[in-house]
Amino acid sequence: MTKRGLPHPEHLRLGQVLSGVRTQLLHEHVALLNAYPQTGPRAFPAKQLEVAIEALDAARRALENAVFEEHPAVAEVYDYFPYGEHRAEVVVPEKPGSSTGRVPFGGRAVR
Repeated sequence: MTKRGLPHPEHLRLGQVLSGVRTQLLHEHVALLNAYPQTGPRAFPAKQLEVAIEALDAARRALENAVFEEHPAVAEVYDYFPYGEHRAEVVVPEKPGSSTGRVPFGGRAVR
């Protein structure tokens, strides 16, 4: 049995989530670059985040190709590369180990 792929609304949702995750990973990558040397063993975590961002981008490009093959009449470039206001927000704890008072990346506390 051949699988048909995702419905177009699911492609849209996945594109928003992956874009939001990429934004957060990029923010964390920059934080590591500012906090640790860019060479040597202490640079390893930042380099691995860079690899993760590149892998995420490769998946988004492959999924963009898939959405155009599966839904040519409605697919748009913005499905997997949406503008900032259409990206999912990654919510992080306000304090380490805290689940109350979560803060969206770059936002105010959610209560």
